[in-house]
Amino acid sequence: MPQSPESARQQDIGFMQMALQQAADAAAAGEIPVGAVVVKDGMVVGAGRNSPVRSMDPTAHAEIVALRAAAHALGNYRLEDCTLYVTLEPCAMCSGGILHGRLKRLVFAAADPKTGCAGSVVNLFAQAQLNHHTQVEAGLLAEDSSALLQDFFRHKRKQQRALAQPLREDALRTPERCFEALGDLWPAHYVNDLPGIEGLRLHYVDQGRADSSVVYLYVHDVPGWSYGCRADMAGWLGQGARVVAPDLIGFGRSDKPKREDFHTRELHQQYVLAWVERLDLRGVVLVVPHATHWLAQHLVAQVPERIRQVLVQDVSECKGSVADAPYPDAGHRAADRAFAKMGLRETGLKQ
Repeated sequence: MPQSPESARQQDIGFMQMALQQAADAAAAGEIPVGAVVVKDGMVVGAGRNSPVRSMDPTAHAEIVALRAAAHALGNYRLEDCTLYVTLEPCAMCSGGILHGRLKRLVFAAADPKTGCAGSVVNLFAQAQLNHHTQVEAGLLAEDSSALLQDFFRHKRKQQRALAQPLREDALRTPERCFEALGDLWPAHYVNDLPGIEGLRLHYVDQGRADSSVVYLYVHDVPGWSYGCRADMAGWLGQGARVVAPDLIGFGRSDKPKREDFHTRELHQQYVLAWVERLDLRGVVLVVPHATHWLAQHLVAQVPERIRQVLVQDVSECKGSVADAPYPDAGHRAADRAFAKMGLRETGLKQ
């Protein structure tokens, strides 16, 4: 029995919402938020999200990834009687893939006035000379898709402003070239107006779903930096959790004051607490080594309603280029020396 128009529309909305989730996952990975699913006979046979940056593949658009997955699942490069749902109007490359795959329908959400080839810049699907014609429907959940894109680029602009933040005269900033050998760093996040450290740039990692009810907050060892949680992060993200990890001021990719006496336990407690409140972190599982347990204790005392659990780990120090990357010379290690003098390095704070 044929579907009623209302039933068919609700089905289209459901599949587009799946594509929007793919787009949100792309944004969480630092990619432009575009997602796609391929559907045949009411079943998803392929899904994809933008991943050209991480895969270092200019063809890894959401549509192409989804088409490849669908072709593999169906055992055929011809995707006849399939519908592609995508959150942004396809470009020329993706439109070509859709036509070569001979899909029956294309349903997209937001128009792309700069590169869209389903009506915005050109309309490849309206070329009568082509030997296949795909039905195109535009605008389904366009506002939701546009909001994802706007939020993503708003954050990117904020990041760029933070990257351009002038360096304070009393601090050093590790050049980005020092991290290039690592190759696979997470997308960087910065804030530079926290109380007590105004003008100093604090770097942090923020991965996973922003709406997750569980947030793993990793505070690195001393010496160390946020890269140290790499071994555990995949497991935490696999649980559906959000993972955040700051580089304390003086460490990692954060700015590094030159004077050892800049660093006090109270100062680090002050700005980390302000950072937690700025991000409005809740349901927090604090993961700390013994060396920074004192910082965890302060957070628990000040904002107990935000903290779910504290896990104290024995953390081995990073070796080789990973450990050395943020500290190209002794001048960049003032915080490390200060923490050692305060008794907050390696063995932690004596109770």
